[in-house]
Amino acid sequence: MRRALSVRQAGQWDNAAAIDRVVLDASERHRRRLVLTAERGTRLLLELPHATALKDGDGLVLEDGALVRVVGKVEPLFEIAATNATDLARLAWHLGNRHTEVQVVGERLRIRRDHVLAAMLERLGARVTAIEAPFDPDSGAYAPHGHARD
Repeated sequence: MRRALSVRQAGQWDNAAAIDRVVLDASERHRRRLVLTAERGTRLLLELPHATALKDGDGLVLEDGALVRVVGKVEPLFEIAATNATDLARLAWHLGNRHTEVQVVGERLRIRRDHVLAAMLERLGARVTAIEAPFDPDSGAYAPHGHARD
């Protein structure tokens, strides 16, 4: 079995060089050690020095230098919009107060679908829309900086 020992960040390598791709949801992309089977059948052992938040577009560097692209799996999410930046900050505060994973996308927030949270946000004036997209939540202030570097 091939081993992936490091990660090249999205945008720091040529995606066309990938020999295969692994499609993982947000939970599956926060790993240190895991056996993966890519779409074209490449089996590999992810063996990083510490738990790493892999991002959509990252490249797993195999021992022989080959690269396997990480793809964020489409997940059921809610996208949250507010009328202004102050209201969006207030909504983000309420989500953080509930220890909810949040992804910031431009002037919108994304969370995993949770109808209780959606109802709370709507009561606070948010526009909540059900979408399907890859989820890439912020790792938080106390988390390591997310990527294992080459």
